[in-house]
Amino acid sequence: MNSSEVVFKIVKNKQCPCYETGDEFRLSGNALLLQLEKEKTFISTAIITPPFNKNTCRVLIADLTRVLIENGSAHQIPAGEIPCSGCTGSVHVVPRNDDRTVVEDSGKSRSQNVDVIAGLLSNFSIFQSLDRGNLRDIVALLKLKKYPPETLILKKGAPAQHLYIILSGEVDVLDEEGVCLSTLRKGDVFGEMSLISGNPVGATVKVVQPATVIFIKGQDFRRVLNRFPSIQMYLARLLAQRLAKSNLVRAEEIASGMAGRLSEMPPSELAQTLNLNQKTGKLSLTLAKGPAELVFRGGDLVMARYNEDHGEEAFFSILGETEGRFKFHPKLTTEEEQLPVLGTFMEMLLEGLRRMDEAENPGEAPGEALM
Repeated sequence: MNSSEVVFKIVKNKQCPCYETGDEFRLSGNALLLQLEKEKTFISTAIITPPFNKNTCRVLIADLTRVLIENGSAHQIPAGEIPCSGCTGSVHVVPRNDDRTVVEDSGKSRSQNVDVIAGLLSNFSIFQSLDRGNLRDIVALLKLKKYPPETLILKKGAPAQHLYIILSGEVDVLDEEGVCLSTLRKGDVFGEMSLISGNPVGATVKVVQPATVIFIKGQDFRRVLNRFPSIQMYLARLLAQRLAKSNLVRAEEIASGMAGRLSEMPPSELAQTLNLNQKTGKLSLTLAKGPAELVFRGGDLVMARYNEDHGEEAFFSILGETEGRFKFHPKLTTEEEQLPVLGTFMEMLLEGLRRMDEAENPGEAPGEALM
């Protein structure tokens, strides 16, 4: 089907605040189905024209759009009454068969659907430099897939396979310790650098919110790169931006005088170092369960925060972490300079270590007194 149109007429009215019996709606368009491995996504090209000089009821329009999606195109909607979902009132509509318009042309139908997808692609930065004809060629190479939360789309160290573009949802880019390096959303691209370099995937990509992505297989992606220099330039700029961001982070770490990974220096050693050297400043930690912060003034601990916890309990929780990143900022605000000391540092440290030991050996008996 290239195009189809059907006129709906209201035949029943139960106190509808917008329309009257006999009012008519025109519905035209198709619902394009993209499918891959049992996953389905519909792209609707519905055009609905409500009665002239009448209010627009979004409830009824949504119902007609849903019917179009369920049946594929307007001309395939079966005869029979269709009730609206209703608000303060409701109506029933039926398609008027005498006003159905159908143009039979399967070749033109596919062409129209390709145009719809090409139009969608033109909204993404990576494809904005291409004209509609070039986009139509790329459409044939695309695959679509949906991923539920917690799914690993890419795993660090795995061989590169596809270029991914996010249509909806959110994914996190994680390092080998599970710490989030960045969050990607609609229109963002990932997986391209491994395809270009031929190296294994450099970071794990994990779904945070239900994500729908389109992807191009590696061999097809390389052909696209060879054909379209503008995409090469886009990816070169993207790589430069990512490297600049990475270098900025490294520069900040060097300037701070202390930065690294907890796998190299655990929280207990970090805290002891700051205490013994009577440091003043904030120790920011990026942990798998969320951000954390320890504030020292002259070596004394004056504030501890880990997610929703504050004070000593937050400090004890931080001591138990073994993976993540840390960075020390040797400055405090005026307000932080006035904070009271949480307690004797060594006593708090020993209490935290004791809790860690109990957590690691929960079933061990305390022992019996010798005397």
